[in-house]
Amino acid sequence: MATASRPPVDDWTTDYDIFHPTYCSDPGPIWADIRQRCPIAHSERWGGSYLPTRYEDVAEMARMVPALSSQEFIVVPPVPLIDPETGEVLRSRPYAPPISSDPPFHTEARRLLLQAFSPQAAATFEPYTRELAHRLIDEFADKGQCDAAVQFAQQIPPKVIAHLLGLDENMGDTFIEWVRGVLEIGATNPEVRVATGLKMLKFWGEEIGRRRAEPTGDFISWLLEQELDGKPVDDIHVTSTCNLLLVAGIDTTWSSIGAAIWHLATHPDDRRRLVDEPELLPTAVEEFLRAYSPVTMGRLATEDVTVNGVTIPAGSRVLMNFPAANRDPEVFPDPDTVVIDRAHNRHVAFGIGIHRCAGSNLARMEMQVALSVFLERIPEFHLDGSGPVTWAGGQVRGPRSIPLHFTAA
Repeated sequence: MATASRPPVDDWTTDYDIFHPTYCSDPGPIWADIRQRCPIAHSERWGGSYLPTRYEDVAEMARMVPALSSQEFIVVPPVPLIDPETGEVLRSRPYAPPISSDPPFHTEARRLLLQAFSPQAAATFEPYTRELAHRLIDEFADKGQCDAAVQFAQQIPPKVIAHLLGLDENMGDTFIEWVRGVLEIGATNPEVRVATGLKMLKFWGEEIGRRRAEPTGDFISWLLEQELDGKPVDDIHVTSTCNLLLVAGIDTTWSSIGAAIWHLATHPDDRRRLVDEPELLPTAVEEFLRAYSPVTMGRLATEDVTVNGVTIPAGSRVLMNFPAANRDPEVFPDPDTVVIDRAHNRHVAFGIGIHRCAGSNLARMEMQVALSVFLERIPEFHLDGSGPVTWAGGQVRGPRSIPLHFTAA
């Protein structure tokens, strides 16, 4: 429903709003409309931006580096972080390499991160993730109902990241608050975004100081032992990398887990098939990632660029609409239908090109383990109607509340 602060959208090709409730809850028809009527949409809302919806256009833009720079990867205009006591500008824009950087620095920063998120490294966190998923279900298994988003999906990634960072898993609750403060609430509320950013900088500064004084063998300690471009990794880079793990590794993954559970709650044939054929889960996970891709990244045009006949002026922001690309009928037959055994699935849920998600191995592991345990423990479930299913959108789209009624195994 339109409000005084959010005027109605009359034409999504010229006035889209990525935070509009309709866009958050069901953007597929909007993308289809844009795709049919124009190559690339444009809107002046939220600082102005361009929105591609075709797979080929998104793929081309992803490779236009540095003409489409990653220095502004947030989908809304940046807000500087200013020290409230000294007035010093701590950050003029979000800094989270490698996703906030261009080559050549991007190459070195990404190479460093890939070491810690290889398939083998991700696999070491599988036992903890599985045990955690069981513990979470233990808390509501005998009740016959739960909010699968709040009590399950949203609990796994922040606790896994806390475990990786050598922190108490209860820090996961704080991480949830911070992620929402930056990406969800903070996306449309600059004051919340700045306040959250300052809290995060202070916390990481203290943790880095402790690791320098007494290394503990966790990710932060490991990072402090590495070199970047022939020099020791400095505190700014470590802080920024820790921030990256939160903004890129928590909301994105819990949104994917939650969207998959929502789908299975509303498509009982798919749910029953996965219960009967658990070996199909890895293929189904890729299809869930395609159909419910959570992430839209921002880019900044550093020069005039032309894509599919549309010229995007220098200084403009572009929204890398990976979710819409994954619904392009030119690439994916029957794209709005989830086919859990889809054989050919070149989705770009993790991005494409040099900025493809470095943490994709960890995200896939978390998603597969979470769904495997959920289906094992709770094979029969459906929406219980006690409350609405709510979705967040903008930078990361995913369900925030999924009330379920279930029969435990």
